[in-house]
Amino acid sequence: MSTTLPPPGPGHAPWTTDPYANALRNGRGPLFLRRPDGWLLPLDVERWCADADAADLSALHRCEGPVIDIGCGPGRLVAALTARGHRALGIDVSDAAVDHTQRLGGSALRRSVFDPLPAEGRWGTALLIDGNIGIGGDPGALLRRVAVLLAPSGLLVAEATPQDVDERVQVRLDDGRGAAATAPHFRWARVGAPALLRYARSCDWQPVDEWEADGRLFLALRHARTLRSPNLAGRRSRDLSPRCDAPASHHR
Repeated sequence: MSTTLPPPGPGHAPWTTDPYANALRNGRGPLFLRRPDGWLLPLDVERWCADADAADLSALHRCEGPVIDIGCGPGRLVAALTARGHRALGIDVSDAAVDHTQRLGGSALRRSVFDPLPAEGRWGTALLIDGNIGIGGDPGALLRRVAVLLAPSGLLVAEATPQDVDERVQVRLDDGRGAAATAPHFRWARVGAPALLRYARSCDWQPVDEWEADGRLFLALRHARTLRSPNLAGRRSRDLSPRCDAPASHHR
């Protein structure tokens, strides 16, 4: 299985800069991702810094075995999983995010998902929540990497953008106070459910569940090697395969 990583370039350092760290320390924004054309994507810092909500819990209830939260941010999901008795680890490239997670009582490491990680090949569940399917700007490369992290029976729970979008862009952090003028660009992706299913199928992932909670859209996937096991094939809640043929990309 290929685990080719995104090409070298800016991609991790922006999340260590003051606008993001300050937003996490203060528990609030404003904070945006800004495209070169000026379009802004608001980042929901207040929700990230609050306790896990009902939509989050709908994803966490599906977790199996030890869980790795990729791009854990301030750690609400790791903390909620730990409180429920899961072995859980958050990884994030931001010191502020790792510190916040640890203050909540969760375990976290300052790592990129593309760095060597503990227990590779043995995680029961991987989380890509809060738009983190966009990490690195290459959903296919990210999905291939996650397949390496998970145990053979492992589950990926990913959150898709509610809109039907498939967008790979260069963005930079913007705190609404002029930081965008000097912040470095980095690669990011926005992926709706049809596009995520298309990327997943190309990497031998198969959907096993899809649901909406509080306006947020989630998918659970297993790698094809798992679904070939007779004792797991019957656990699919419904067949989502017809949705894999996604329409052409849409850009906002």
